[in-house]
Amino acid sequence: MNELVERVDDQDRVLGVVDRGEAVRRGWLHRIATTICRDQQGRVLVYRRAEDLSRFPGYYEVSFGGAVDVGESYQAAAARELAEELGVHVAVRFMFKFLCQGEAGPYWLGVHEAVITGEVDPDPQEVAWLGWMTKGELRQAVQHRRFIPDGQEAFGRYLASQ
Repeated sequence: MNELVERVDDQDRVLGVVDRGEAVRRGWLHRIATTICRDQQGRVLVYRRAEDLSRFPGYYEVSFGGAVDVGESYQAAAARELAEELGVHVAVRFMFKFLCQGEAGPYWLGVHEAVITGEVDPDPQEVAWLGWMTKGELRQAVQHRRFIPDGQEAFGRYLASQ
């Protein structure tokens, strides 16, 4: 089944509805929502993507997210993705959005933050491993593991916004 997204312009205004795969192939702007999860101690939830995913298999990442559905807000998409990928229903706070010149093409990225206080139940089809890291531990991990470049750009902007 095709994933439908809203094609948007360079001001994030809707132009129409398209298939996400086509949007990526043609370099059309569309919307992605992502959430950086932290705990009450300020540690960041980091995960390794499953090996059989089509985009960045086996890479590490610091945010959870995906495409914004047609008619959906960035914030609603971020909350939905957390429920799907981590099995948690928590408030997400919109931080900012930016036009990301991603590895797979350009898109608008809405970055959110969530504080996780309970257990998570990751989807094994999406998440191969996850763990909490301090910012120092995360800086070390980035030096030795493959992280998704787009996520690292979003995380750098997130840190600068605090």
